[in-house]
Amino acid sequence: MASASHRRPLRKRRTALVWAVAVTAVGLLVSLVIALRPGGEPDTVRTAAEAAAGARPSASPTTRTPTPSPKHPTSSPAPRRTPGTAVSPTTPSARPSPATTRSPAPRPASGAAPLAGRIKPGTTYDGVATHYDAKDGDGACLYGPSPDLMVAAMNHADYETSQACGAYILVRAASGASVTVRITNECPLPCAPGQLDLSKEAFAKLAGLSAGRIPITWSLLSPSTSDTVSVRYKTGSSRHWCGIQALGHRNPLARLEVRTGGGWSRLTRTEYNYFLSPDGTGCGGSLRLTDIYGEQLTVDGIAVRPDTVQPTRVQFTRR
Repeated sequence: MASASHRRPLRKRRTALVWAVAVTAVGLLVSLVIALRPGGEPDTVRTAAEAAAGARPSASPTTRTPTPSPKHPTSSPAPRRTPGTAVSPTTPSARPSPATTRSPAPRPASGAAPLAGRIKPGTTYDGVATHYDAKDGDGACLYGPSPDLMVAAMNHADYETSQACGAYILVRAASGASVTVRITNECPLPCAPGQLDLSKEAFAKLAGLSAGRIPITWSLLSPSTSDTVSVRYKTGSSRHWCGIQALGHRNPLARLEVRTGGGWSRLTRTEYNYFLSPDGTGCGGSLRLTDIYGEQLTVDGIAVRPDTVQPTRVQFTRR
C-alpha cells in the first residue's frame, strides 16, 4: 500500500491532465465555430489581412452613376423653344443663327389699312338708306356748318366712337344710281349696322324722298382733293387742358398724337370727334396725325387758338 505522500502527486497529475484535455477540446470547438462563420476567419484576422493588402475600399454598395449614352445626353436639358425660333438638335444650348430667327412681319400692301376699324377699304357693305334734314350740314362730328350738303350720318356701330367722322362713302342704290357723301353725323339706335341716314339732298340722288327707305350698298373712298388738313382747338382749350380736332383729311383718321419730352403721346378720341389732353400735355406743340393706312403727317406751329380753324400744308395720300 502506497504511502499518502505518493498518492497526492498522482492525483495532481491527473487533475492537470483533465484540465489540459478540457482546454484542448474547448479550443478545438472554438476553432470549429470560427471556421464555420460566413467570413471564414475572425474579424481580427480579416482586419489584419486588409491592412496588409493596403486599405482596400469598403465593400458596402454605392449608387453607380451610369455613363451617359450619346442618344440621351445628361449634361444640361435642351432649352424651351420660343415660337418663331429654331433650336439645333445637336447643339441645344447654341443661340439660333440669324437664318433661323423670326423675320419681321411683312408690310401691308398699298391698299391695306392696318389701323382701320369696322369700315375697311376694298369692302362693300350692305344696308339701307334713310334720310333726314341735315340743315347746315353740322352733326355729331362737330365739323360745323358747310355749304356742301352731300353728307350722311353713320349708324352707331359703324360710327365707332367717331372714327367714321370725315370718311368719304360711295353709296349705290339697286337702280344703279350712286352718290358720294361725307360722314359728319351719327345715326343713333335703332339704326342698324350697315345703315346710312343720308341728307335729303343726298337721298334724292338715289330715289324720291317718298320712298323713305331703300336698300343700298356702300364702300369707303379716298377722293381726289386739293384741300389740306386743318386743325382746330376746342372751346376752353389752353396749355393746361385742350381738345384737338383734325378737319379736311382725305382718309379716315386713326390717331392723333402730341410731342412730349419722351417722344409721342397718343390722345384719347371722344364721340364728338375731339382728341383730349386732360393735363395739357402737348397742347400748342407739334402734332402727328395717322390715317387708317398708317401714313403719318407731322404738323408744327399750331398755337392754342380755341375755335379757330388753322390750315396746314399737308394731306394724306390718295389710295
